[in-house]
Amino acid sequence: MANEITQTDPKKVSGFYSFRRAVLRGLAIAAPPLLTIVIFIWIFATIQNYILAPIETTARSTIAWVIQDVHRELPNAAPEATRAEYDSEIYRKTANGQWVPEKIYNFVYEHLHDQPMPASGYGVYEQYVQYRWLKRELTIPSLLAICLLALYFTGKFVAGGLGRILWNASERHVMQRLPIIRNVYGSVKQVTDFLLNEQEIQFTRVVAVEYPRKGMWSLGFVTSESLLDIKDKAGEPVVTILIPTSPMPATGFTINAKKSETIELNISLDQAFQFIVSCGVVVPPQQQTQASPVAGQIQARLKEKQDQEPSNESQQESG
Repeated sequence: MANEITQTDPKKVSGFYSFRRAVLRGLAIAAPPLLTIVIFIWIFATIQNYILAPIETTARSTIAWVIQDVHRELPNAAPEATRAEYDSEIYRKTANGQWVPEKIYNFVYEHLHDQPMPASGYGVYEQYVQYRWLKRELTIPSLLAICLLALYFTGKFVAGGLGRILWNASERHVMQRLPIIRNVYGSVKQVTDFLLNEQEIQFTRVVAVEYPRKGMWSLGFVTSESLLDIKDKAGEPVVTILIPTSPMPATGFTINAKKSETIELNISLDQAFQFIVSCGVVVPPQQQTQASPVAGQIQARLKEKQDQEPSNESQQESG
């Protein structure tokens, strides 16, 4: 009959929701390591494509241009000859008719592994430089060492008076005046200064303070013992606190509060950052309230809702 009502087996519906919950649980477990691997692969590919490959190409072309020994013609060499002697050295002819030393030619041929030989003499030298001096086991450590040395000397230069003046002037007159770049550069600089500039911001401990009003507690980082005038006016110790914003703690509010009105929290700086970035979802284990009645009510409500989902689905399909 057209108006026949189909009944859905509650056991099948319940089994479907159990299967879905299991899949979501498995996804929650597998997603963090998979995303971590994807991020590292993306970082490696970015370094490979935009840093390592251009440096290798430039170095290969430069070295090959400096050391190349390529001749368009050799005296006393027959037109059909592929091998000839010149200046007490044996040369080999390439596909475009140029002559290169045989030892260079043979070295490249042995390392190509069934790949075609370069057609030009300059191409042969490029491959020679690649296989001779630009192997990855040599270039990657060398590049890391060069980057570390460059960062070291840059830091030493900027730390000095003249270097800091020049750097601040370049930022003020160049980077902060370009219409689009200044916005991106300013945001990136805030994040990097917050994460890397240990000399400007040093967190001593994590506290909770009633901010922005009484009854609302915010997590903050103590940066110093505040200003002397504020301490004298308050008549007791005062601390300066940075109240970070979620989920990006690179920005926030700087406040001064009485030390007696703060609560020192038993959490590390890393745990505090995780709490802020996750918007309070990631709570340190030592701060979790296992026997909280509110948490128990929430868990009971979620269980009740999960039990009602199969029956509601059955009623909808029956209707």
